[in-house]
Amino acid sequence: MDYTIQHRENDKRGMFWIESESGKISELTYTVQDSSTIIVDHTETKMEFEHQGYASKLLDHTVAWARSNNIKIEPLCPFAEVKFDENPDYADVRA
Repeated sequence: MDYTIQHRENDKRGMFWIESESGKISELTYTVQDSSTIIVDHTETKMEFEHQGYASKLLDHTVAWARSNNIKIEPLCPFAEVKFDENPDYADVRA
């Protein structure tokens, strides 16, 4: 399936998401703690798309975005916390 990761942010909140022809299939939300730190607080994938790696793709994209913007990530959401613990490559952006 073709997909594009989209991003939206305001002063306090942000979101990365994947959309298909049928609408939003997976999302990752965060809170802006300060100018150099975000808190990933939620990931969710529609049930029919679970276990296909969409949330992991969103987290990988979020980590790459954080690196390019000199931002640290506090992985509060259980999914993000587990992935950060499993993936030593994320250590450089962990708050």
